[in-house]
Amino acid sequence: IAKFIVKKASLPVSNLKLQKLLYYAQGWNLGIHGEPIFAEQIEAWIHGPVVPVIFRKYRTFQWTPIVPEVEPVYLDDSTSSHVLDVLKAYGKLTAAQLEMLSHTEAPWLQARKGLGPKESSNAVITHESMKRYFGKLAHG
Repeated sequence: IAKFIVKKASLPVSNLKLQKLLYYAQGWNLGIHGEPIFAEQIEAWIHGPVVPVIFRKYRTFQWTPIVPEVEPVYLDDSTSSHVLDVLKAYGKLTAAQLEMLSHTEAPWLQARKGLGPKESSNAVITHESMKRYFGKLAHG
């Protein structure tokens, strides 16, 4: 899914931005369909939600745009449609805007409860908290 996002985004994607787009893809899928779109956990880091394994994969790009890989990326129709919807909704926002947005939302705030703004954490943003939050947004 990360490779698909990097390839299909209309604007360049840094690692910071990719992490937030993965969070929104996961959150909205949980909220709408009640199930995760990928297995990896999301943690509540200082700069917002992060999928650690993906962060490490693209770490060398630091704050610069990730260069898409050459080989094609295949997702099933439902998954690709969902991720494209997330890109349509959030893809034009900058990494900083996505970070600020995620910092206002219950899943990240709950996972970081009791921590200072600059305090490191690997607290997991639970599927249940994302399902509840995005489910309310999706279903009123």
